[in-house]
Amino acid sequence: QVQVVESGGGLVQAGGSLRLSCVASGSIFSINTMGWYRQAPGQQREFVADITRDGSTSYADSVKGRFTISRDSAKNTAYLQMNSLKPEDTAVYYCRVRRTNRSIYWGQGTQVTVSS
Repeated sequence: QVQVVESGGGLVQAGGSLRLSCVASGSIFSINTMGWYRQAPGQQREFVADITRDGSTSYADSVKGRFTISRDSAKNTAYLQMNSLKPEDTAVYYCRVRRTNRSIYWGQGTQVTVSS
């Protein structure tokens, strides 16, 4: 089992910045991809960004140029730096961890609210 804990959410004005953190613990060997997803009220959960063990990154078009994902493998931690935040970025942000055996683990989520 892998435990996943997110932190760093909060309330920020439009144009502001936040940094989310995701820490994985437990059976952390063979963790491959760490990523972020978000879910706004009444909407489906959507992909935001992810990063592989070798550092390859992917981003949703809606956040390219504004968000940056990074990873500290020694600390089993992934970060999501969010700049130039918009009200439409308001959502619960979830961290997803995928191991090489394709098992997937989710955190409980952290709320991000961007006021206009």
